[in-house]
Amino acid sequence: MKRLSKKQMWIFALGQLGWSMLGGIINAWLVTFYLPTKTDIADNGATQFIVPGLIIGGFLTVLGLITALSRVFDAVTDPLIASMSDRSKNKRGRRIPFMQWAAVPFAVVTVLLFCAPINEISGWNIAWISIFIVLFYLFMTMYCTPYNALISEFGKTQEDRMNISTYISLTYFAGTLLAYTPFVFAGFLRGAVGNSWAYRICFIVLAIIACVCMLLPTFLLKEKEFVDSKPSNENVFKSLTSTFKNKDFRTFSLSDIMYWVGLTLFQTGLPFFVKVSMGFDESMVMVFMGGMTVLSAVFYPFVTRMVKKFGKKKLVIAGFFGLAICYAITAISSIPGLLPEQGHANIMSWVFGVVVMIISALPMALLGIIPQSIVADVAEAEAKTTGQNREGMFFAARTFAMKLGQSVAMLLFTSLAIIGKNQDLTSNDISAEKPGMLIVAIVAVAFCCLGAVILMFYREKKVMETIAKEEDKEFMKAIEEEKK
Repeated sequence: MKRLSKKQMWIFALGQLGWSMLGGIINAWLVTFYLPTKTDIADNGATQFIVPGLIIGGFLTVLGLITALSRVFDAVTDPLIASMSDRSKNKRGRRIPFMQWAAVPFAVVTVLLFCAPINEISGWNIAWISIFIVLFYLFMTMYCTPYNALISEFGKTQEDRMNISTYISLTYFAGTLLAYTPFVFAGFLRGAVGNSWAYRICFIVLAIIACVCMLLPTFLLKEKEFVDSKPSNENVFKSLTSTFKNKDFRTFSLSDIMYWVGLTLFQTGLPFFVKVSMGFDESMVMVFMGGMTVLSAVFYPFVTRMVKKFGKKKLVIAGFFGLAICYAITAISSIPGLLPEQGHANIMSWVFGVVVMIISALPMALLGIIPQSIVADVAEAEAKTTGQNREGMFFAARTFAMKLGQSVAMLLFTSLAIIGKNQDLTSNDISAEKPGMLIVAIVAVAFCCLGAVILMFYREKKVMETIAKEEDKEFMKAIEEEKK
């Protein structure tokens, strides 16, 4: 079978650029759009579409409940779609047809999610959001699960696998950054079309670009030319059970959940760390986020060489501890009284901000690339050992670990960040305080350290020896040295 050229790998990575833009729109804007603050309503003309405040148990919003329930649905569809893809006998391949069918509705539903029909607080808006958030996650799963399975199938060698993981990590960060561009462009449109449509127009443009990016790999890459794997004959329940019977995958998945909790706590809290902990104005959030992304990308070309020298397991563990150090510094910056209040940043604020930005770059590069390759390794080893090609199920399980970690992190953040101040629970102006941000950072450190400890039990040598090919001898050197 053919191997992907570097050009074809970049074409494949465009799919990740597309879906990360759509996912980034939801992550960055769903709460901002549907839970506007008093300032947004007064200064920008934002519309209140749903009931505001922490009205469910005193710690959850209506939107939070909707999102949580949609994740339950998502947890069911992940293995179902993965099993359907693994068992597919489509003459064009097991993955590409799913991606092609999902791309257009995925983009359309993303936009419709922000088009609630009633321009005031209404139960119809709640119903609208509930329906379209479920559809969003359904079509996201239909595209992403088969897409991720192709990492293992397109990656014929460790070199190919690492290159693909590197390219899609770069396009993931690029797509996520593009999802934040309405921060810039919506302001230019607001005066002409109003606040809601200013954002909707931005989302429409981004969704069109994303849809084209997702479709290009499905038309330009012919799966059957690169993949010759037999469909799995296991049903969804047997396949899912068999996947989690794999000891190495269980170890990796548990470690991965810790990673996603720690990372999401930090990413969600970044605007608050910058404003509340370090005292910067809101405009600096994009500066530090962009700086972290660019610095991280600088290390990307070196990750494959580092894997050849040290192996994947050691580098991921190092990445965990690197993030833990970054979060520990952030925790120090959150100590009440150490740094000034928002809008009064001083030289020490800059020192903390720049140090965190620099230290986070390499760990983010390591953890952005290598874990995907580890899942592909475990999936291939399982296929060689059992004869069942369940790449889709392995990546669906990894996606579920990501979503579980992100959901836990969001619940933790909203509960911990507000510690230290009496809040008006009927308002969307729920503000973070330094004591709360200090606790958030400490919890993130704990999860990263726990993830590193768990991953120490991953049997990298056993997995790599099972799948090693002649072309992988450079990657096996680090494993053989560890064996000695």
